[in-house]
Amino acid sequence: MSSQPMPAAFIGHGSPMNTLERNRYTEAWRAFGESVPRPRAILMVSAHWFVNATAVTAMPRPRTIHDFYGFPQALFDVRYPAPGLPELAEEVADVAQPDYVAADTDSWGLDHGTWSVLAHAFPDADIPVVQLSINATKPADWHLAMGAKLAALRDSGVLVMGSGNVVHNLRAMDRHSVDAGFDWARAFNEAAIDIATSRPVETPALVARGDFLKVAPTPEHFLPFLYIAGIAAQAGRPLDVLVDGYAYGSLSMTSFTVGGPHLRVDRGLDGAPPLGSSAPADSSNV
Repeated sequence: MSSQPMPAAFIGHGSPMNTLERNRYTEAWRAFGESVPRPRAILMVSAHWFVNATAVTAMPRPRTIHDFYGFPQALFDVRYPAPGLPELAEEVADVAQPDYVAADTDSWGLDHGTWSVLAHAFPDADIPVVQLSINATKPADWHLAMGAKLAALRDSGVLVMGSGNVVHNLRAMDRHSVDAGFDWARAFNEAAIDIATSRPVETPALVARGDFLKVAPTPEHFLPFLYIAGIAAQAGRPLDVLVDGYAYGSLSMTSFTVGGPHLRVDRGLDGAPPLGSSAPADSSNV
């Protein structure tokens, strides 16, 4: 194991269709996975496990969850058969103290916030994956602090990742604005980048902005960002932008890393097409 702590990353995952597509975002995720040391395990904080508790998956074989509807059958056929790692659930519970983290042995698994990203970053599905729920009852500062606690896991080879979107307003989506961002989405996203890349400890202040409820009518996609910002704050370093851009006007695809490779893919990778032109058939579970 390297003497350097394992990197951490927040990924703007966008539509589940990114699982099946090749675009500059999925290529950035793939480049990230190829560039980091092989993790002992991956701990994912996904926007799609948003419940009134803090829990961690603790089953040896987590199931692939298809938590959406209205998409092509090919997406429902996707499986990400990564093993779990029950002992990592115990490690998460230890570093989270005095906050309580419950061990989930049978109710959840790997949702599309997790596998839509990992299918590109780690396509062999041979690295153990554990998910941490987002506690819907906790304020923004608590999530940042929890991320800071999780930073300790990086020293034992755990890759901590968050999956969501800095800007995520499904009702405002424009199917024709495939690679565009509305002015209000851009303004908030740029403010988030400015804070994340200079003073990540202040990222919870974004929730107090007057436009927050427009960019995130519900907070679950934004909150995973705070976990990775907490890791950066704990490490005393800023976040780095891995890739940025927009989708359908009201989604930010910005991704950040802590201690990861400096790949900065905001202008597109050679040979990688832009975001696909097919908007989700039903976007209520993006």
